[in-house]
Amino acid sequence: MPQPFQLSACAEMLWLDKPMSWRAARLTEMGFGVGLWNWPELDLEKLQGIGANYTIMNGYIEGRLADDEGAEILLNSARETAQIGKRLGVDRLNLHGTGLGDGGVPIWQHETVTGNMWLRAQDTLNRICDLAEDEGVVFTLENLNLLDHPGCPFGSTEGVLALVSAIDRPQLRINLDLYHTQVGEGDLIRWCEKCLPWIGELQVADNPRRCEPGTGEINYAAVARALNDMGYRGPVGMEAFASGEPEAALAAFRDAFTI
Repeated sequence: MPQPFQLSACAEMLWLDKPMSWRAARLTEMGFGVGLWNWPELDLEKLQGIGANYTIMNGYIEGRLADDEGAEILLNSARETAQIGKRLGVDRLNLHGTGLGDGGVPIWQHETVTGNMWLRAQDTLNRICDLAEDEGVVFTLENLNLLDHPGCPFGSTEGVLALVSAIDRPQLRINLDLYHTQVGEGDLIRWCEKCLPWIGELQVADNPRRCEPGTGEINYAAVARALNDMGYRGPVGMEAFASGEPEAALAAFRDAFTI
């Protein structure tokens, strides 16, 4: 059966007892792209030698979108990370509204985002786009649900769409994480339709438990059909834990996104 999407999986969440280079090699052997998180913990030389397609990696180590000090930290961190991304050939470098600490808890929490914060975030993202244009890379901005990431500014699907569509530059796309959308807002197919012109990558996991498609409440086969019908042909990454054997989880993911 035809496969309209470019499938990848987050190596950080699979084969947790194996080195990252082994995980990347296994995913490549199985025909998947490879998603990564933060580069300082990685053995870059080993990862470079695998021949993997690294689809996405966190595009910063620290920083924030919506205040002067945080923006400067973010730009410096993103500039350094862009060099690492180019070494690995990473397709997209991912951002959040603020840096995340242990367990994904936002380091800089704001229950209410002010108008001045929105303006500052837009300015920071335009500077990110300037950096990306200079370096020849692409950044994405990811939505995060507030149950798992309390107080994260610009975390909602609506907020991410508002920022990226307002910037509307090819150097900045949406990393539309449908697990987070399901927890935060639901209505996945209509959010896909709204975000479609700006999607750089879709990420998926079922809810609850954040495991592979078919283990929770989301009808990912229906989502896949809808994405195909609306003309989406981009990357889909499984950012999920395996409920059992990782190979079986990846097979279920592939099946769900095979039309």
